[in-house]
Amino acid sequence: MKLLITLALAFTASAAFAHGNVSCPAMPKEEKKPQMELQKKLEAEGWKVRQVKNYNGCYEVYGIDAQGKKAEVFFNPKTFERVAAEGEQPADKK
Repeated sequence: MKLLITLALAFTASAAFAHGNVSCPAMPKEEKKPQMELQKKLEAEGWKVRQVKNYNGCYEVYGIDAQGKKAEVFFNPKTFERVAAEGEQPADKK
């Protein structure tokens, strides 16, 4: 039983850490591009997109990136620019 509780706590902590602290600027709904448009753009770049959802005003994408790595990435819904979570280096600085 203790092992199950420990594993559950470890999983919860890692899931919370995965999101980090990220937010996109508030904008009117009509300024946001459709999620499907972001998915098509990423798939054209070689991604395998599993899911796109809203998180703190950003689009959060789960899938496999063009390099074949598991990805959980945030994008600005107006510009589709990648948004780095707090503590994460922007993609162009890696």
